Amino acid sequence: QVEVVESGGGLVQTGGSLRLSCAPSDRTFSRYAMGWFRQAPGKERDFVAAIRWSGGSTYYADSVKGRFTISRDNAKNMVYLQMNSLKPEDTAVYYCAATKRQVWSSTIYYEYSYDAWGQGTQVTVSS
Repeated sequence: QVEVVESGGGLVQTGGSLRLSCAPSDRTFSRYAMGWFRQAPGKERDFVAAIRWSGGSTYYADSVKGRFTISRDNAKNMVYLQMNSLKPEDTAVYYCAATKRQVWSSTIYYEYSYDAWGQGTQVTVSS
């Protein structure tokens, strides 16, 4: 049972842009928060960005601040990650995550705060 579906990855040159999309399978995931994480080859999965459905508060990893923007469309039940000024070090599999629980601002950065994960979408930035 697929609970979260991502799309929008691909190959782009340094300095280019991509937009990732994410849709949770049902509205039970559309009350609290959604997050994006990424995993580069040989590395652990890291937090990228998160957003609260209510109020739209956003959170970013330092490495993407000013370049990436997370947004949501409550009516469409969609979350987006706009990635600009891409660098080769942004190359990774990007995962969308959803939670059915209230998440504190201090813990929204951690995988354990999320209940469902997508299968991932590859983003490759060529130099």
